[in-house]
Amino acid sequence: MEKITVIGAGNVGATCANVIAHGDLAKEVILVDIVEGLAEGKALDMWQTSPINRFNTRVTGVTNDYSKTKGSGIVVITSGIPRKPGMSRDDLIATNAKIVKEVTEKAVKESPDAILIIVSNPLDVMTYTATLASKKPWNKVFGMAGILDTARFRAFLAGTLNISPLDIQALLMGGHGDSMVPLPRYTTVSGIPVTQLIGADELDQIISRTRTGGGEIVKLMGTSAWYAPGAAVAQMVEAIIDDQRRIFPCSVLLQGQFGLKDVYAGVPVKIGKEGIVEIVEIELNDEEMKMLHESAAAVKSTMDVLDNMKLF
Repeated sequence: MEKITVIGAGNVGATCANVIAHGDLAKEVILVDIVEGLAEGKALDMWQTSPINRFNTRVTGVTNDYSKTKGSGIVVITSGIPRKPGMSRDDLIATNAKIVKEVTEKAVKESPDAILIIVSNPLDVMTYTATLASKKPWNKVFGMAGILDTARFRAFLAGTLNISPLDIQALLMGGHGDSMVPLPRYTTVSGIPVTQLIGADELDQIISRTRTGGGEIVKLMGTSAWYAPGAAVAQMVEAIIDDQRRIFPCSVLLQGQFGLKDVYAGVPVKIGKEGIVEIVEIELNDEEMKMLHESAAAVKSTMDVLDNMKLF
């Protein structure tokens, strides 16, 4: 691919750009930010690692200059502010929706054919915002969440079982945190159901830790994670560029799947060069379906907040 744009040069955006560059996934990565010199500085630092880490992808940083992003095949949006003490959920949605709307419109004007990957929070409603702002079909705008949660789950399992994380396959659905839908019966280690290798209580503890995985990192260092989120986005980018047709949990607009309509939810999807190739509608038992619908109801309430803002 000729060009990939990452909007937002904070920790997650910069890490994502760095992983993409290291993978030689494009001829050029453009890093965009509103803070003067931030994207330029980080991009320059990354480019100076190219002789050491042996990659050719040119990394360029710009301050609010979307003309440099022209012709991007993929645009990753990480823009927005973190939730601050005393800030309500609705305040966060109002602030970040305006930011995501603005950057999406600017990016799509320069790259009308780009696939959009949304990382901004609250994730599902920001994916909805970007879809409305871009006027793109549902399969060209989707959000990164489930890959990060699944990675945390697999990492915790690997540590507990003292095995390689590479042998663990897992699937989680729904939203981040409390609305996450764990699917231990879809979790295997080299084909072995994980329930044969770990007790129910220990597995429940790992699921609980995965739910609060982001909060655990915030408590430890006072800010949210970036290495794992950045790498998770880059994995989605790679799947698109190489038309890998990998199945990942992503936030996507459901239109009848799982009995849900006109709402965003984290579900397994097949990703290729056209974006989302297919939503994979797996079988869920009654408890899992109930949890997914509860998660979707929580997302729908945030979508209603956006609708009431009359931004579109």
